[in-house]
Amino acid sequence: MKPLFKNKQLSALEAQYEAHKIAYAPIIFQAVRSLRDLGVLAALEKAGRGGVDAEAIAEQTGLSTYAVNTLLESGLSCGVVEQPDEENFCLSKIGWFLQNDAMTRINMDYNHYVCYKGLYDLDQSLQTEKPVGLKVFGEQWETLYQALPHLPQKVKDAWYAFDHYYSDGTYPLALPMIFDRPVGHLLDIGANVGKFSILAAKANPDLHITMLDLPDQLQIALDNVAAAGLTGRVEGLAVDLLDSQAAIPPEGDVYWLSQFLSCFGRPQIISILERIKEAMGPQSRLFILETCWDRQEHEAAAYSLINTSPYFTCMASGNSKMYSARELLEMIETAGLKLHQLQDNLGVCHSLFECRLDAA
Repeated sequence: MKPLFKNKQLSALEAQYEAHKIAYAPIIFQAVRSLRDLGVLAALEKAGRGGVDAEAIAEQTGLSTYAVNTLLESGLSCGVVEQPDEENFCLSKIGWFLQNDAMTRINMDYNHYVCYKGLYDLDQSLQTEKPVGLKVFGEQWETLYQALPHLPQKVKDAWYAFDHYYSDGTYPLALPMIFDRPVGHLLDIGANVGKFSILAAKANPDLHITMLDLPDQLQIALDNVAAAGLTGRVEGLAVDLLDSQAAIPPEGDVYWLSQFLSCFGRPQIISILERIKEAMGPQSRLFILETCWDRQEHEAAAYSLINTSPYFTCMASGNSKMYSARELLEMIETAGLKLHQLQDNLGVCHSLFECRLDAA
């Protein structure tokens, strides 16, 4: 893979400006989100390249001229808004993506609804390796995965949109690699809402699937399986894989982990992989689907993945992250498994690790 994040030659003034951008980043984020959610970006887009003045935008959005000017000037400072003349404002190319690009919209919603308030306590989370920020949603949960079924609807919607955007287009690409030989029993470990299990069951009518997840989350997946008419072939097993004594059903043909290991710290990942290894038979295969920042073609993808890690620290578990492929391969080897092949650029940002008991 090509090297990412090359050193940039900046003057002292340029470096100071970049530092100020970081210092004001939380304010810029909320100002730009407000530009989007309060309809200002839409009004600018409608006006076209000739632009529109603040008074006209205020009339269209129901905001005061003061509010519109405050937002427009913030947007101008960060390149979201441009000025074709002294009076008018128009949408920049950056602003167009913020208004229209699905990935950008999903990422912004996720960071606002799921992460923003809790990340105030990132320093405490790093010091304690506990998701201290999770308390903004309640004190009763140890991890976000326990909390997820019970969170406010807007938070759940943003979390699932973020999670599913990156996986939904990848699953159909992974299925032919899994079904390149007969598969009778597949174990979907960390089944989430059951999307992969449902897709796999529909693709292979002879397949039996066992979904493993926390009880509350598993029930959501089972409800979705029932709605898809697949209850007879897809079953659930409630298990907390943070419990090092929690066994994994043996002799499966395929063990499937999708965006799952990033939910755990290194010791927990090795424990999970060791238990999967103990469960595997001679012909079993383990597939691990993850978004590894060091396997990306573009810096933008690597940037987004790396900066998702503080969410895992502060909100999700306290000790997990978006791992590099190098880190995952080290843990796979430590657990006694062998990498058979690694497929990059699968769907949006994904890498698929196929592991076996031996490398053959």
